[in-house]
Amino acid sequence: MEHSFFARNPSVLVVLSLLALFTLLVTLMSEGMGQGLVSTSFVKTLGKTLTLALVAVAMDLVWGYAGILSLGHFAFFGLGGYMIGMWLMYERTRLIVVEAMSGSTIPPTQEEIVSATGTQIFGVVGSSEFPLVWAFSGSLTMQLILVVAVPGLLALVFGWLAFRSRVAGVYLSILTQAMTLALALYLFQNDSGLRGNNGLSGLQNLPGLDHVSQDIVSLWFFWASAAALGLGYFFAAWIVSGKFGSVIRGIRDNEARVRFLGYSVEGYKLFVFTVSAMIAGIAGALYYPQAGIINPAEIAPVASIYLAVWVAIGGRGRLYGAIIGAILVSLVSSWFTGGQAPDLNLGFYTVRWVDWWTILLGLSFVAITLFAPRGIGGLFDLWGNRTAPDRHGADLGPDKGSLREKEASK
Repeated sequence: MEHSFFARNPSVLVVLSLLALFTLLVTLMSEGMGQGLVSTSFVKTLGKTLTLALVAVAMDLVWGYAGILSLGHFAFFGLGGYMIGMWLMYERTRLIVVEAMSGSTIPPTQEEIVSATGTQIFGVVGSSEFPLVWAFSGSLTMQLILVVAVPGLLALVFGWLAFRSRVAGVYLSILTQAMTLALALYLFQNDSGLRGNNGLSGLQNLPGLDHVSQDIVSLWFFWASAAALGLGYFFAAWIVSGKFGSVIRGIRDNEARVRFLGYSVEGYKLFVFTVSAMIAGIAGALYYPQAGIINPAEIAPVASIYLAVWVAIGGRGRLYGAIIGAILVSLVSSWFTGGQAPDLNLGFYTVRWVDWWTILLGLSFVAITLFAPRGIGGLFDLWGNRTAPDRHGADLGPDKGSLREKEASK
C-alpha cells in the first residue's frame, strides 16, 4: 500500500506545524502587533536565525545525505545577500538623489540621476561609474533571479570541475575552502565592483517604504524567513524521501558500489550541490536585509566551518537536526556575545563569555563528535525507539548468506 508523503516523513508535518505556531506566537507578541512582549530587535534576531536554519538545511542536504563536506557554503549565502543588496542600495540611493534634485530649476535627465547615484554609491572607493556587475541592479525582478542564479552557476561550474575529476573527501573540502577564500579576497578589492571592504550598507531600509516603521518591516522579513524555511525544509525532505534520496545516501555510504550499479554518481552529486547552493543564496537574500549590511568578511572561510559545526551539533543526516543545531547555536551565540551572559568570576580569573564563546563552541563540537556523533537529533531517535531491525540471521537477498545477522548489525 502506497503511503502519503507525510505518512512516510512525519517529521515534516511536525516541523511545519511547530514553525507555524512559533511564527504566530512571535507575531502576536511583537511590537508591530501592539503587544510589545517581543522587541523589534529580537524579532530581527529571530528572523535572521530562521534564515541560518535554512542554510543549515542546505548544508545538511549536501553533507548529511550526499556525504559532501562543503566548507564553502557560506560563499553562496553571501552571494545571495550581495545580489539583493545591490538592488536595495541602488534603488534607495536613486530615490534619495531624485528627491534632492527635485527642487532644481531644470529637471535632471536620467543620465544625471544615474551619474549622481553612482557617485553616492561608489564615491567611497573613489569612483562614480557603475561596474558591469551592477547592470541589472535597477531591476528587482532580475536581482531576485540572480539571487539563485549566481550561487547556482558558481556551484554548477565548481562542482562540475571537481566531481568530473572525482575529487572527494578531505581534498574536496579543501577545494571548497579555497574557493571561499578566493571569493572573499576578491571582494575585498575596491575594483571588485561591490565597494570592497565597505560592502553594501543600509539594506534594512526598503525603497519607497519610509512611512512603514521598522517594527512592521521586521515582521515582514520574519514572515518571509519562516515561509522560506518551511518551503525549503519541505523541498529538501521531498528530495531525500524517494529513490533519489536512496541513491545519494548510497553515494554517501559507498560511492564505488553505486557507480558499479550504473548510476551517474557525478550527476547526482552535482545536482545536490547546485540545489543546496541555490537554497543558501535564498537564505542569504533574506538574512542581510535584516542585518542591514554585508561585507566580504561575512564570506570568510570560518563562517562555513561554523555552518558545519551547527549541522554536526544538531545531527547531520536529519534535516530537523540541522534546524535545531542552527537555531540553538545562533541564539546561544547572541546571548553570550551580546553581553547578556554574566561574567563568571572564578576568583583567580574572570571568564568573559564574549571572549570565550568560540572556545566553548569548539569544545561542544568536539564533545558531540566523540560522545554523541548523531548530535542532538539522535535523541529523537532514542525517543522514537529507532533501532536496527532484528534480522535473526535471515537471508536478505536472492542468494543464501547474502546478509546475516552479524552483518546487519553493523
